[in-house]
Amino acid sequence: MIRTATPDDIPVIHALVRELAEYEKAPDEAKATQEQLHEALFGERPAAYAHIAEDDETGEPVGFALWFLNFSTWRGTHGIYLEDLFVRPTARGAGHGRALLTELARLCVERGYQRLEWSVLNWNEPAIGFYQSLGAAPQDEWTVYRLTDEALTALGTA
Repeated sequence: MIRTATPDDIPVIHALVRELAEYEKAPDEAKATQEQLHEALFGERPAAYAHIAEDDETGEPVGFALWFLNFSTWRGTHGIYLEDLFVRPTARGAGHGRALLTELARLCVERGYQRLEWSVLNWNEPAIGFYQSLGAAPQDEWTVYRLTDEALTALGTA
């Protein structure tokens, strides 16, 4: 079952983010607090949205998708950028990841958004195979750039 996250889900979202960071071999990079997640998802001006995947039998949360709106100047419409998609290893293979992506695709279609995009680590072959099985295509001609920490501060205070 897929459902929209509520404020009560913040502890489990936080735990899932930490589990994702562990899986991606970057546990020290996941610094978001529960308070920050609450503000981002449920504050006065939400910047992101989340869905929870629950085990059909137990109702326990087993995964999540955290996303936000982007905008394509070429298409002239919003899209969804999927920041995180994670299903606990013990629940993989039961359709939760597909159900989360299906829900986001449904939202895109319903709202007239023309893109659902995300990034995947090059070494994550199981995820890449899964995404390709759904019809997703890599955007090999694009390279993601990022400013953080000292470089961001240096440019932002120049």
